[in-house]
Amino acid sequence: MNANGFNRQLFVRRAALIIYDILAVAASSALGLLMRFDMSYSELVNTVDSNVWIDNIWDYMPVSIISTIILFYFFHMYQSLWVYAGVPEMGALIGACLSSGTAQFIGMQLIMKHGMPRSYYFMYTMWLIILVAISRFAYRLFRTFVQKRTENARNVNVMVIGAGEAGNSLIREMNTSKYIQKAVCCVIDDNPAKMGAYIHGVKVVGGRYDIIEAVGRYNIDEIIVALPTAPKKDVREILDICQETKCDLKTLPGIYQLVNGEVSVSQLRKVDVTDLLGRDPVQIDIDSIMGYVKGKTVLVTGGGGTIGSELCRQIVTHQPKLLIIFDIYENNAYDIQQELRMKYPGFCTDHLLVLIGSVRNTARVEDVFEKYHPDIVYHAAAHKHVPLMEISPNEAIKNNVMGTWKVCEAALKYRSEKFVLISTDKAVNPTNIMGATKRICEMIVQSYDKKGETSFVAVRFGNVLGSSGSVIPLFNKQIEAGGPVTVTDPRIIRYFMTIPEAVSLVLQAGAYAKGGEIFVLDMGEPVKILDLAKNLIRLSGFVPGEDIEIKFTGLRPGEKLYEEMLMDEEGLQETPNKLIHIGKPIDMDVDRFFDSLSELNIESKKEKADVRVWIKDLVPTYEYTPGTGMYSNGKNE
Repeated sequence: MNANGFNRQLFVRRAALIIYDILAVAASSALGLLMRFDMSYSELVNTVDSNVWIDNIWDYMPVSIISTIILFYFFHMYQSLWVYAGVPEMGALIGACLSSGTAQFIGMQLIMKHGMPRSYYFMYTMWLIILVAISRFAYRLFRTFVQKRTENARNVNVMVIGAGEAGNSLIREMNTSKYIQKAVCCVIDDNPAKMGAYIHGVKVVGGRYDIIEAVGRYNIDEIIVALPTAPKKDVREILDICQETKCDLKTLPGIYQLVNGEVSVSQLRKVDVTDLLGRDPVQIDIDSIMGYVKGKTVLVTGGGGTIGSELCRQIVTHQPKLLIIFDIYENNAYDIQQELRMKYPGFCTDHLLVLIGSVRNTARVEDVFEKYHPDIVYHAAAHKHVPLMEISPNEAIKNNVMGTWKVCEAALKYRSEKFVLISTDKAVNPTNIMGATKRICEMIVQSYDKKGETSFVAVRFGNVLGSSGSVIPLFNKQIEAGGPVTVTDPRIIRYFMTIPEAVSLVLQAGAYAKGGEIFVLDMGEPVKILDLAKNLIRLSGFVPGEDIEIKFTGLRPGEKLYEEMLMDEEGLQETPNKLIHIGKPIDMDVDRFFDSLSELNIESKKEKADVRVWIKDLVPTYEYTPGTGMYSNGKNE
């Protein structure tokens, strides 16, 4: 294309099509009349009216050509990319030729003194369709032929799972693209009606239970799962089967996610471990979140952490008056600040504030609340690593418990509307310091809810996939290092959720909050950590136990075989979101609780003291063995 926007190649192509169509109109007219006499020219010329009919054709030819070219233009016969032509283009082609035949019938009846045989118009239209189709589809047919001839040269054999629209579009693109050196050898689909059928020349060879056999028969190197709308449970079962094949696995995202509904090979991604959880994502009511966040000053403590930073990402989209990111770790705070500035430069200029400070610092917390009077507080600042907190219990108390206490006191004093604590399933019948401190935090929140107009709530969820310190990044690092992958116990199970799901729960809990509730997510079936490790090894292209060893290290101090979401005393209430439930507040002696909390504060500052005794007093469900831990008898055991 030159500077004036002239595309020479496009002009030449369209001019060639127009010239071809002029010849096609002339040829169709002649063939239509000749076919009336069984393709016998001698029989035609011996007919009484033959000269009249031949004269009619040639006399009307200019009108026929001009009207046909105009009709073809309006049917986009010169604008379509015929190399990608499909059913819609074929429909337009037939419509254009039928219109041309109809126009010729009407025109000849009006202009010519003597009409043509009625069968002529049908024969003309039929030949025009054939000749025009040849011009439009010849290149594609030729390229398909060449592709079949060169298919053996492609170095990757592919199996596509899913014979729906996504699979159809994917196979078509892979077969026609000259840039993809992959051959689709077979298709898998559970629908019995599709068994034995062909999609773009590729056979549907069976259902999910035929995958392993088909992989061997067709020497498959790569499996692409094209099931964007299938239930997560079905996808998980299929992926479990695929992992036994040692093939490279990829999945196709939902068509609704892609521009104009087009499925592209470029959208293929590696199978993610989240695909194996077997649960559909939690849906939230965006309108309810918008209603209580929009135009408000929002404070996120620990705003640079995994949960805190995702909270900030989602809150920004709901148009708060001011978003305050408060974190002790300047690098984390800086990272999320720069990310938000790049994505939302207009918003961040006047509506984003990043402050460095610790929730353990009473004066700093007081200063932030006094200056900015946050309407909504999301308290995500905490120490969360279970093994590390077991050997540094005093730090867990100072940061988790006392930090929460200070932020709650400030929120109450400066009349924040809502306070939302980020809690954990480890707070239920805790066997470790981290879980016990989080249970005390929940008790603080429920106690403060009775003191004033601020609504204090907690949100309790399980393990977050991909968060810093979680099992997935650890497994990935171990696999990259060649193993072994360490699992504490083959029986250990955990509930999992994604980071966006966890944050969605937190946001919607704030919308539902009336005060004193503990919100709990229904996270579906728990996952065995051993299965998770095996799946991740397979997804990385290795065989568990052969290429990468799995080593069992034994339960760590304070670690459970399974986590619980509710304590026995807590009832369960539904919310408008059926996957979010509410644990009822537990009755407690508030005055005695705060007296014990003050004692715990004092004892935690005595670095030699074993604070587990005071924690047990505050949390009767906390289970531990006296005399164990870092500070028993002043020794590190």
